[in-house]
Amino acid sequence: MQKGQIIKALAGFYYVKSQGQVYQCRARGKFRKDSLKPLVGDYCEFSIENQNEGYILSLLPRKNSLIRPPICNVDQALLVFSAKEPDMNLLLLDRFLILIEHLQIQPIICISKMDLVDSSLIYHQMKPYEDAGYQVLYVSSKQEQGIEAVKNIFKDKVTVVTGQSGVGKSSLLNALDIHLQIDTNEISKALGRGKHTTRHVELIEMYGGYVADTPGFSSLELNIEPVDLAISYHDFHELSKQCKFRGCLHESEPHCAVKNAVEQGKISSQRYEHYLMFLKESKLLKEKKYG
Repeated sequence: MQKGQIIKALAGFYYVKSQGQVYQCRARGKFRKDSLKPLVGDYCEFSIENQNEGYILSLLPRKNSLIRPPICNVDQALLVFSAKEPDMNLLLLDRFLILIEHLQIQPIICISKMDLVDSSLIYHQMKPYEDAGYQVLYVSSKQEQGIEAVKNIFKDKVTVVTGQSGVGKSSLLNALDIHLQIDTNEISKALGRGKHTTRHVELIEMYGGYVADTPGFSSLELNIEPVDLAISYHDFHELSKQCKFRGCLHESEPHCAVKNAVEQGKISSQRYEHYLMFLKESKLLKEKKYG
């Protein structure tokens, strides 16, 4: 029995990498019986039946999992947002951040198409996020600005690349991997998302780590309990330890460290307003769920 990591799932087969070798495996029937499906990113124990073929016997505990793409054990998410075309959407960025951090995934913000704007305006917009401790990368695929900085984040990590449509994810991936040598509209085919290719999930080796490109999550619905939402942002979580009341939602409670930080300008009022919108949404979803 050996241990490895599933790097691709296709047509009922799982491709497990172990000690530099890739084995084509099937999952034992017990997984169907237990309603447990192996995912790309899973660490597993497997047996080798033939030279490069085998069976997955068991899955090791996951630290997180996504629905779309079906992938697990993700270390970080590169959130690609464009400076222009489409315009920066900070409400959507905050929604992504709260979802990502709730799953214990490290977010890295990547602002694309910097060649289309006055960079000082974007730096100003992003300052509250940098002040909050988020890593922000500024790139232009056309001018190859910031590409080296993006390459440096992948080492020893499993990274998902996500963001809204049209923000330049494909152009960024093309700029990152000079070996692809294909048009940007062919990138999705190479990653299994083309019209005439079999859709599959795969971790692609890139700069010492693995990258999974994804159009996004199956849902950006905040299906998070209000008390968990209140500590999803890492800086809110740290401040909540100073709140007077345990389980503080940072809404109307007195002696709230988060509200104090907003009043003192340590947290941007816009980020806080977005948080209150998400909190309201979370409460409504909870009401619908439990009646």
